Amino acid sequence: MSTLTIRLDDELDATLTRLAAESHRTKSELVREMLRREAALAELRRSRELLKPFAERAGYLTDEDFFRDFS
Repeated sequence: MSTLTIRLDDELDATLTRLAAESHRTKSELVREMLRREAALAELRRSRELLKPFAERAGYLTDEDFFRDFS
């Protein structure tokens, strides 16, 4: 496992400290979870952009078009 050092302003540190205490986790655990979630969202956005031209050619122009056929 590697280590990453970042600087937090006082407000962000206070928020992170409060959230960690409320969830009974360390700040490191909380930040790792947040980074994983953000990385997953970035991958989803990337995949969506890659697939968008294919979906449009197939007639899927909106999320509703897709959910209509696949829900």
